[in-house]
Amino acid sequence: MHAVSNQASHSPNPGKGWFIGLMSGTSLDGVDAVLARFSPSLGGHAGLECIAVAGHVHIPLGEPLVALLRQLNFPGHDELHLAALAENALAHCYANAVKQLCEQTGIPASSILAIGAHGQTVRHQPAPRQAPDAVLAGLGQPSDGLGRYTIQLNNPSLLAEHTGIRVVADFRRRDVAAGGQGAPLVPAFHRAMFGQPGQGVAVLNLGGIANWSLIDAEGRTLGFDSGPANTLLDGWCQLHTGAPYDKGGQWAASGKVHGGLLMHLLLEGYFSLPAPKSTGVDVFSQTWLHNQLQQCASQQAPDAAPWSAADVQASLLELTAISVAQAFARYQQGQRSVGVCGGGAHNTLLMQRIEHHLQLAVGETVEVVSTAAWGLPPEQVEAAAFAWLARQCLLGMPGNVPAATQAKGPRVLGAIYHA
Repeated sequence: MHAVSNQASHSPNPGKGWFIGLMSGTSLDGVDAVLARFSPSLGGHAGLECIAVAGHVHIPLGEPLVALLRQLNFPGHDELHLAALAENALAHCYANAVKQLCEQTGIPASSILAIGAHGQTVRHQPAPRQAPDAVLAGLGQPSDGLGRYTIQLNNPSLLAEHTGIRVVADFRRRDVAAGGQGAPLVPAFHRAMFGQPGQGVAVLNLGGIANWSLIDAEGRTLGFDSGPANTLLDGWCQLHTGAPYDKGGQWAASGKVHGGLLMHLLLEGYFSLPAPKSTGVDVFSQTWLHNQLQQCASQQAPDAAPWSAADVQASLLELTAISVAQAFARYQQGQRSVGVCGGGAHNTLLMQRIEHHLQLAVGETVEVVSTAAWGLPPEQVEAAAFAWLARQCLLGMPGNVPAATQAKGPRVLGAIYHA
């Protein structure tokens, strides 16, 4: 389905040139950058496309910036100043990624039509808070939409200045303005790249948050966030081992799933909300985990066996696998082929447990593979999606799937910053 090319081609047609996609997700493991171009599928099926990837780079964000971005996930002192500093630092990281891509591929900036720069999500509140908000009450009613927002830190003007390339950014807020949740935005790209005529397929993105794209045999697409993936696993691993992530799930495998803790975590209200829905570190943070551990410990019998840090990691991995499988079973339309992308696709134990629970949930075999088997490596998929969304914006074509975000209808996503 996918071709790989290293030959540059520049065309004034905004649909046929090179695009760069930049993605730094909630796992905060770094910036993924993909240089790609797109074309109609070889079979000529409407809405299906091929991608030619010229190059991919991954750049760590650096611990000071990671710490600052984590801090900005929650209320604190001097937020506006700190957010501006973070945006500028992120733009420099993005520009460095673009520079490395151009050097790696030999494709000059002048041959790149646009950069799709997602930015870094620090707040995601697609629905008004349940608790009373005095400021909101003074401004207007929540029904007016004032309480709904999503914030992605970014400085696309600075990025355009440093790279000399047009930048498309601020994708999510257009969907929110149309009544949507602003997430997930990748289902339209998943459908274009991985859809199969007459056959249903499913794509599972295991980034910081897990999200599903369910594409039926007619191309109808549903998408939603099912719950936590790497954000809890990576945070707990770093806290207790110093490693940025649990390679292959080896540390989780050394522990034992604590049944009581797992059942307590599964009581989180988000899991029972109907799709479409979206979430983030606003909910599934290390603070949330700390509170859950305290609550569960207080409810344990005095003679109950304590859990170790590795047991918690094993239980968190199982939480992701079960919540992913339960969500799939609830909304699947007969899909039995699942392509997994995102960093979690490299977690061997997590992939095994997801496959196990998917088969338990639907009562039959479900094929679970990395999207690499479908032609696009898992670490490239989300960055490639924002290259594609930038192209959609330049073409004046919608980038959202209303059935995934609850938007009132299809919308052209993104704002353009000229070089």
